[in-house]
Amino acid sequence: MSDGTIEECVEDLERFIATLTRYPEPVLALAMRVHLAGLLRALRDENALSERDARQFLNDLGNEVFSR
Repeated sequence: MSDGTIEECVEDLERFIATLTRYPEPVLALAMRVHLAGLLRALRDENALSERDARQFLNDLGNEVFSR
């Protein structure tokens, strides 16, 4: 997957999320967590994501969230 594809996807997601103004940000964050967990499980079930890669992804996510 090219960076342009990822960048375009992120922009599309940002535009869509901006339309969800009736939901408080914590609700959006929790809903996104539930959706992401399901997506990662589906990728694991289809052997499209190894356990190691999933754990690395989650570790990287945590680092991004808590870095200053």
